[in-house]
Amino acid sequence: MVAANKEMAVYCFDTLVAYFNGAEAPPPEFEGGRFPLFVTWKKHSNGREPRLRGCIGTLEGRCILTGFKDYSLTSALRDERFPPIQAKELPYLQVTVSLLTDYEVVDHYLDWEVGKHGMILEFIDPHNYRRSATYLPEVAQHEGWTQIEAVESLVRKAGYLGPITDVLKSKFRVTRYQSSLYTLTYAGYVDYIKRTRSVASVSTSRSSARVAARRFA
Repeated sequence: MVAANKEMAVYCFDTLVAYFNGAEAPPPEFEGGRFPLFVTWKKHSNGREPRLRGCIGTLEGRCILTGFKDYSLTSALRDERFPPIQAKELPYLQVTVSLLTDYEVVDHYLDWEVGKHGMILEFIDPHNYRRSATYLPEVAQHEGWTQIEAVESLVRKAGYLGPITDVLKSKFRVTRYQSSLYTLTYAGYVDYIKRTRSVASVSTSRSSARVAARRFA
């Protein structure tokens, strides 16, 4: 079993920093494998709880070496819910890497646990449109939702705005899953490379945000 770890989160920061500096990221420091995965970026601001800046991934198994590289940039720059992350935001970011495991199709749409399971909701709406959406395991607990509230939010996330009737609920297909995740702040990233890489690498990483900010200003 491969677990999400610090090296994966470091690689996501390496990838984003390298993008802003027009450089190649250092090679990953973890082994490969195939997993569904997500990359989530949040931003710290004025001591408040970090706010979401991008979250994109795949529910299908993918090589994690290329997956984290691709989704680091996709979630940071191309999540349509948010403006692209800018280089000047780097010092305020944290990244969470998630590997999804233990997929199970359940018999009832409430057969999952808040804080333990993520869920994929699929259904066909009254207009015969096929819809689907997912929340990672940590979302419902973070939002303080009950199971019903999480399911109703997923229905809306899937794009259906009509009434959520018992007939509609009878068409729900839910797949629950679990995840292994690791969260790293930019400060933790800088500390990691300070302890594990050469002096030149540390100097480059510390100045990356300033260099990139000037380049993209």
